[in-house]
Amino acid sequence: MIIQAFPSGPFATNAYIVACPITRKAAIIDPAPGSFPALSSFIEKNQLIPDKILLTHTHWDHIGDASLIKEKYTIPIYVHELDKENLELPGSDGLPCWISIKGIKADHLLKEGDIVPVGEVQFKVIHTPGHTPGGVCLYSDKEKVLLSGDTLFQGTIGNISFPTARPHLMWDSLAKLAKLPKETLVYPGHGPSTTIGEEDWLPNAKRIFGN
Repeated sequence: MIIQAFPSGPFATNAYIVACPITRKAAIIDPAPGSFPALSSFIEKNQLIPDKILLTHTHWDHIGDASLIKEKYTIPIYVHELDKENLELPGSDGLPCWISIKGIKADHLLKEGDIVPVGEVQFKVIHTPGHTPGGVCLYSDKEKVLLSGDTLFQGTIGNISFPTARPHLMWDSLAKLAKLPKETLVYPGHGPSTTIGEEDWLPNAKRIFGN
């Protein structure tokens, strides 16, 4: 698998490209504000064929350049149903935002257990509500790779104090991730990569981070 992070925007949000080295097909994950030039340059330089946009959730720092990507490559956008409203009407989630973001409609609605192909690479959708109602992680069992969005970071979890957060659901979401193989590489929405094994506090997340 080809995977490359592009920290972008005011919160250094990790936009990602994941691609199949055989077919050259690629998915763009969480195109953050200002990520468009770097994403498109990487695609062209590596002769990739983008065929979808995948969103782990729809906070504005993860969707800022989604409309630019969609318009340039004419590709569908995937999001969980419970987060689609904020994609269509950015800011409807109540988060303060000081940049203008064009709303767009989702082409495909994700749900728990869906399999999303990127060429010959397959990602399973894990619904992980908590940070947002429709937050998802994307897991490749063959590659042992998890794109965790803002559910799990190195050493910590996503903010559960935002207006549309679901704190009581976060603990079950993290418990799902704790069951993944310890060698699973985790690529989060912010900060450096980690592994499930390194985050050995996961089974105790509620005691550590709960109120």
